[in-house]
Amino acid sequence: MSIQTHYRSCNLCEAICGLEIQTDNGSIVDIKGDAQDPLSRGHICPKAFALKDLHEDPDRLHYPIRKTDSGWQQISWKDALDDIAEKLCSIQDKYGQNAVGIYLGNPNVHNLGSMSLMPMMIKSLKTKNKFSATSVDQLPHMFASYFMFGHQFLIPIPDIDRTKYMLILGANPLVSNGSLMTVPDVRNRLKNIMNKGGKVVVIDPRKTETARIASDHCFIQPGADVYFLLSILYQIINVHKMSPGRLAEFTHNLDELESIVKSFPPEATAHITGIDAETVKTIAAEFCNAESAVCYGRTGVCTQEFGGTVHWLINVINIVTGNFDREGGAMFTSPAVDILQQPSSIGHFDVWRSRVKNLPEFGGELPAVTLADEILTDGDGQIKAMLTVAGNPVLSVPNGGKLDPALESLDFMVSIDFYVNETTRHADIILPPVHNLLTSHYDLIFHTLAVRNTANYSKPLFKKNPGSKFDWEIYLDLAYRISKIRKRPINKMMYYMSKMFGPEWLIAAGLKRGSSKLSLNKLKKNPHGIDLGPLQPSFPHRLFTKDKKINLLPKILVGDLKRVQETMANRPSMNGKLTLIGRRQLRSNNSWMHNCDSLMSGRNRFNVLLNHSDAEKRQIQDGQNVRVSSPHFQFDLKAKLTDEMMPGVISIPHGWGHDSDGIQLSTASAQPGGNINNLASGENIDLLTGNADVHLRDIDISLI
Repeated sequence: MSIQTHYRSCNLCEAICGLEIQTDNGSIVDIKGDAQDPLSRGHICPKAFALKDLHEDPDRLHYPIRKTDSGWQQISWKDALDDIAEKLCSIQDKYGQNAVGIYLGNPNVHNLGSMSLMPMMIKSLKTKNKFSATSVDQLPHMFASYFMFGHQFLIPIPDIDRTKYMLILGANPLVSNGSLMTVPDVRNRLKNIMNKGGKVVVIDPRKTETARIASDHCFIQPGADVYFLLSILYQIINVHKMSPGRLAEFTHNLDELESIVKSFPPEATAHITGIDAETVKTIAAEFCNAESAVCYGRTGVCTQEFGGTVHWLINVINIVTGNFDREGGAMFTSPAVDILQQPSSIGHFDVWRSRVKNLPEFGGELPAVTLADEILTDGDGQIKAMLTVAGNPVLSVPNGGKLDPALESLDFMVSIDFYVNETTRHADIILPPVHNLLTSHYDLIFHTLAVRNTANYSKPLFKKNPGSKFDWEIYLDLAYRISKIRKRPINKMMYYMSKMFGPEWLIAAGLKRGSSKLSLNKLKKNPHGIDLGPLQPSFPHRLFTKDKKINLLPKILVGDLKRVQETMANRPSMNGKLTLIGRRQLRSNNSWMHNCDSLMSGRNRFNVLLNHSDAEKRQIQDGQNVRVSSPHFQFDLKAKLTDEMMPGVISIPHGWGHDSDGIQLSTASAQPGGNINNLASGENIDLLTGNADVHLRDIDISLI
């Protein structure tokens, strides 16, 4: 045996855990956590072990394939790239630039090649029909940051290692490993808060894995978080008084908050939230009296009708209590490669709108919920061709049952992906990049969202086959061909430097410009990564607003309170129906990794959780097969009775629903489950931000 040991950061989820991988003659023989990684400290989750499955997966594509009447056929890279560039350009010539649509899945933000060089390919197409997983996941975070701090990605990070009180809404970091809070080993970090005399409080319709280890948990009606936060803010202002500290010097409109929250005392919102007034008052008092405190919300408070307003209120609460940009509160990273300094990354809003639903763009992207409409609705600007990159929107976007035939109706479709799945099966050509372990990696995004400043460069484990391509090579080759057909100038320095050195030269340049002044060579000599220390106060100089002040009350966000009040006064009756919430699972990544035997083996993980009282009303017993239905769709699965669910609320894992018909799936996916997004109409969105609202309130469940 010739065992070799490699160190790299895992890029399957946001935690970027350090890995120690042992190989023998090109095969992986062992994967474990890197105890010397300064951020993850030896922690890994089950997904890390599946890197071996993904690397060796016989279903994974290694060469371009074209759809023919007799099935998929291998073609050369040259023929594939030439054909794609010619087809996309000809469709734009015939129907206009916006006739080509682009959808980007969330694996792209975990990938150095995509983050650094995919923009060149996207810019070459000059289409306004761009969509991504952002608007079914995190857009409200970015929306609030853009209007309050001047940059869409200046996102506050809970200083979890030093806080004394953490209030968590709609988040389950024990399963997500953080999410917009890169925090490996979160279990021990949360326990450390409590072991030091602090407190962790979880507000969620489900007593999640995180809630089970927390100091306290309160059930809340799905989608009612905005009322809970307004009542917390009411208490802070009217009872405990604001104490922004040094933030007062560079925060606008502090004196106007009292009039904004006057209609939301805890007594007025309790019937909507399900949280009694005394509990709200207690939480507000504890938050204000804690030595340090931080409020954090994530997916559950993004994917609802007031997601943008909720994240604005979370920021406001942290600011007015002085728990912002200080130790133990909500802070900001100082990444070794600072992507925020790129002018193009700042963002913009409502520069153009979608053709069918008239929804505003944000950061150059339209809400994904309208993608199917833009394909199916005739007229000028109709999408006739699609390019998808590492995304499976048929499963991950609401009403995928509508998007599925929409993709089939296209004149042309190309997917950059190494699997045939529910989305890519509609492509005319699939271009597969090499697997992650054959690439170098530096995490541009999640170092920017980490609870501690670190830097880590990963060398490739294996050499790629000469007949394969890195993802960044695909992007460059397509950008070059499209620009040549269009006779448009290409950024020659970017193109040729990247062709010669890949994205590494961009990382080297970014490190040189960064505040840490690290070099790429130094990172390469430190395979466990380099610790750059805890988060530090960085305001006001870190702000991107023109006057270097926090815009506490942006008009667009304050204006949404009118909609909040109207909904409060006209809350619809449930009429015996149930509300459905999704749930993430540790052994998958949303709609992907269901093809890994090591993760999918064992017990059935696709079930519906419902409260015993709801089950008794419907004469449902634990383990029975039940039918979950909405006005739009239905599917069958097993019931799991549990008191971890709030009465009136059920939970089903999202990301499932793989259909093996025509798709190469391993035996691990023999029981594919149902796609909860098909239960949605696709019409429910946060009207402020355009983010999908996936809290479904018209759900029935019955015995089969």
